Amino acid sequence: MDEIPLSVQFAALAVLLACSAFFSMTETAMMASNRHRLRHLASHGDQGAKLALELLGRTDKMLGVILLGNNLINAAAATLVSVITIELFGEEKWALSIGTLLVTFAILVFSEITPKILGAAHADRLARVLAFLIWPLLRFAYPVVWFVNLFVDALLWLLRLKPSGGEENSRLSAEELRSLVLESGKFIPQQHRSILLNLFELEQLTVADIMTPRGEIESIDIAAPIESIKAQLATSFHTRVVVFENDPANVIGVLHQRRLVAQAFGGEIDRTTLHEQMSEPYFIPAATPIYTQLQFFRENRQRMGLVVDEYGEIEGLVTLEDIIEELVGKFTTRQSDFGGSLFWNDDGVVLVDGAASLRELNRMLDLDFPLDGPRTLNGLIVEHLQDIPEVGVGVRAGGVPMEIVQTQDRKIKMVRLHRPAGE
Repeated sequence: MDEIPLSVQFAALAVLLACSAFFSMTETAMMASNRHRLRHLASHGDQGAKLALELLGRTDKMLGVILLGNNLINAAAATLVSVITIELFGEEKWALSIGTLLVTFAILVFSEITPKILGAAHADRLARVLAFLIWPLLRFAYPVVWFVNLFVDALLWLLRLKPSGGEENSRLSAEELRSLVLESGKFIPQQHRSILLNLFELEQLTVADIMTPRGEIESIDIAAPIESIKAQLATSFHTRVVVFENDPANVIGVLHQRRLVAQAFGGEIDRTTLHEQMSEPYFIPAATPIYTQLQFFRENRQRMGLVVDEYGEIEGLVTLEDIIEELVGKFTTRQSDFGGSLFWNDDGVVLVDGAASLRELNRMLDLDFPLDGPRTLNGLIVEHLQDIPEVGVGVRAGGVPMEIVQTQDRKIKMVRLHRPAGE
C-alpha cells in the first residue's frame, strides 16, 4: 500500500469502523426489539415491522450474516491499522503493540459499546429501518451463511442445545402477561388494569369463593301464613327469592317477583299463585370454576344458582352479577359488602363485618388468612374456637389479633382487627 496515501488509509479505516458499528447496532436492535409491538405494527401495514419479524423468525440466518460482516470488517480494520503502523514507525514490535491497543480501543468505543447502547435504547424504531438493509445482505451472502450454519447446527445438536422456533419462544405465560399488565403504567388506565388483573385471578376461583353465604340468603317459607309471605315479599330488595318449605334446606323453587306484579295489583296472591310462578331451583357444585359457571349460566339461560357441597347441602347462592362484579368491581349492595376499600387506621385497627370474605380481606388489608377452609371471617373464628364467642372476647386467628365487637343470631356481626406485628 505504499502508493496509497495515508489520508486515504485513515479514511478507509473510518469507513470500516462505521460499518462495524452498523452491524453491532443492528445485532442489538434486532435482538432487543419487542416482538409483540412489531407484530402489532405489522398487522397495521408497517412493512419494516413485517420484514423485521421475518428476520427474527430466522434468527440463525440473521445473526449469521450480521456476525459474518462484523468479523470480516473488524479483521480488515485490524490489518489496516497494522499496515498504517508499519508505514509510520516501521516493523518495531512496540509500534505494532501500540497499534493493536489503539484499534482495539477504537473498535470498543466506536464500533461496539456506543452503537450497541443506541441499538438497545431505540430497538423497536431501529429494527424496522435496519431490516431493509439486512435483508438484501442476507440474500447476497446466503450461500456463505448457509454453509457456516451447517457447522453451527451440528455443534448445537451434539451439545443437545438446539433451540426451538422463535415463535414458540416469544409466547408469554399467564404470569408473564399479568406482569406486563402490572407494569403497563400510564398506558392502561387504572380501572382497566384492575379488570384485566381480575381476569387472571378468575382462573383460580370457584363459585364457593364469591357466593353469598347460606345465612345471608333471603328466602321465604311457603308454609308460613300468606300475610307474612306478602309482607316479606313487599320489603324484599331482590327480584328473585328462594322458596323453601318448613326447612330452609328443603328448597322447592325460586320465585321471580316480577311475575307477581299483575296478581299483586289484583290482590290475588295465594299459595297456588306462588307455586305456579316458581321456577325449578338450579344447583351448582361448590368446586365449579367461575369461568365454567359463566358458560353454564349462558347455556342454561340462568342468572342465579344455589351452591351445594358434595353431600348436596346448600352452602350459599351465586348470581351472574356476582361473577360480573369479580371483573368490574362491586356495583350492588349486600350485607357483607364493605362499601368501599378497607384501610388500617393510624392505630393499626380496622372494623369489619363478620361475613366479610377472607379473600377480600387478604387483598385489601395485605393479610394472610388461610383460604383452604372457611370462606368468611365469621367461619374462621367459629372454626378456631369451636363455639360462638361472647362480645369482647379476643382471639388470634390466621395470625391476626382480633376482638369480637357484636354478635347476633349465633353469628359474629362485627370484628375489630389489629394489624399483625411486623406488618
